[in-house]
Amino acid sequence: MPQLIKNRAVTDDRWTLVRMAEGALPAGPTIVPLARWLAERDALGARGDVGVWLGPADDPAALAADAKTLPLVAIDFPQFADGRGYSTARLLRERHGFKGELRAIGDVQRDQLAYLVQCGFDAFLIREGKSAHDALAGFDDFSDGYQLTQQRTPWFRRRAAGGTHAVVE
Repeated sequence: MPQLIKNRAVTDDRWTLVRMAEGALPAGPTIVPLARWLAERDALGARGDVGVWLGPADDPAALAADAKTLPLVAIDFPQFADGRGYSTARLLRERHGFKGELRAIGDVQRDQLAYLVQCGFDAFLIREGKSAHDALAGFDDFSDGYQLTQQRTPWFRRRAAGGTHAVVE
């Protein structure tokens, strides 16, 4: 059984990711492409154990009506350098009120974890061939941040006010 990081712990992945928009679905928790969800919303929603995955070009607004009921939304990162999924995650959480599991899938690596958390992700299927246990350390790669998503006062203002960060010359 594949493993993923969920809530900063490595756990078995009980969900089956279906990449194709057609064909029979497996029994049990299943993640389907957005196109399949939109085509079969009523039947899939009645199952109660179906999540949806979004590709980089998919509009998260397509899930706005379902944001309160979907148990899981996965966002695909087909390449490490493709950052569109960060914006998709923020839109799902902030604009559409999605409260379920938000999972990063695809080319997800340790270097991204701290930033993905800031956008609302709470589960990470690490790229095939990489260890989820090794990737856990990615949450602690940065002791402080510049972004307001991490602190109410940005780092440069804290430093100017005599904060704990000394200037290294």
